[in-house]
Amino acid sequence: MTKNILIALIIIVVGLVGLLVWGGLRSSKNNPQLEALAQCLNSKGAVMYGTNWCSWCQKEEANFKDTWRFINYIDCSKNPKDCLALGIEATPTWIFPDGKRLTGYQGLEKLAEESGCKLTIDR
Repeated sequence: MTKNILIALIIIVVGLVGLLVWGGLRSSKNNPQLEALAQCLNSKGAVMYGTNWCSWCQKEEANFKDTWRFINYIDCSKNPKDCLALGIEATPTWIFPDGKRLTGYQGLEKLAEESGCKLTIDR
């Protein structure tokens, strides 16, 4: 009987782990609204300047989830001359082709508003 209980527990644990992994994979799929915003920012030439150790930069990136790959991003810790030449003094800094700058954490809504890109978030 002890062997049967052990086998049942193993099956339950494996099943729960499988459900957690499957659920995590599903939740990481692209959100069409986020993808549209990221692609719009990209097409408008917006660039985010940040560093890998900047917590606000990491939060900005996390907001985009899997769609971050569409964002034009320059890591100032790897490209310090580029950032200095542009006068980047704080990160994150978003720069648009018209010269508009947004310094500090912005969030999705503010980026959409400032860029003219559409964002619809299901809450």
